[in-house]
Amino acid sequence: MSADPAPSLHLAVYDGMADWQYGHAIAQVRSGLGPHGAGSLGVVTVGLSGTPVTTMGGVTVLPDLTLPQLKPSASAMLVLPGSPGWDSAPETMAPLASAAGIFLDAGVPVAAICGATAGLAREGLLDHRDHTSSAPDYLLGTGYAGGHRYRPEPAVTDDDLITAGATAPVEFAREILAKLDVLSPRALRAWYRLHALHDEDAYLILMEES
Repeated sequence: MSADPAPSLHLAVYDGMADWQYGHAIAQVRSGLGPHGAGSLGVVTVGLSGTPVTTMGGVTVLPDLTLPQLKPSASAMLVLPGSPGWDSAPETMAPLASAAGIFLDAGVPVAAICGATAGLAREGLLDHRDHTSSAPDYLLGTGYAGGHRYRPEPAVTDDDLITAGATAPVEFAREILAKLDVLSPRALRAWYRLHALHDEDAYLILMEES
């Protein structure tokens, strides 16, 4: 009997997704240093349908899976980037927020940034979890009941939920990498210093970790 395939990081893809918000995270997960080895976690894209999508930067992405094919048991994490669609077409994006709730109920991490946090707020997933977003008033506009759990930080992790504001892709990635345990604590600190603080000495630490 063959072993079950290793879980993958699942990146939700849709028109207008903000390219800069997920790039650090998926590049490091796919090819970075870590105790599991480079590329030991695959990155699989998931679309609402099998139709190609166009990112905010004009990149065309053909989803590997459609949302009905996505199973929490086969996933290490679901990542939801920002997109104008979260606000302009919330009913279209709602199935992704619903999937996030299923993932969290199954104990599988979910990471949402920028507009995706509003989608989770509308789904009620932020009412009882610490979280952040681009601004507290932005989430209050969704009518959610979780304002008392808002934290004014670039990125926040509460158990299996990671949230971040639009301008915090490096902090978002740091929380994702920490949750997935793809870097040692020392390497993760160096990774953040290199990418967020431009600390050249941190690069030497990363080389040592390799």
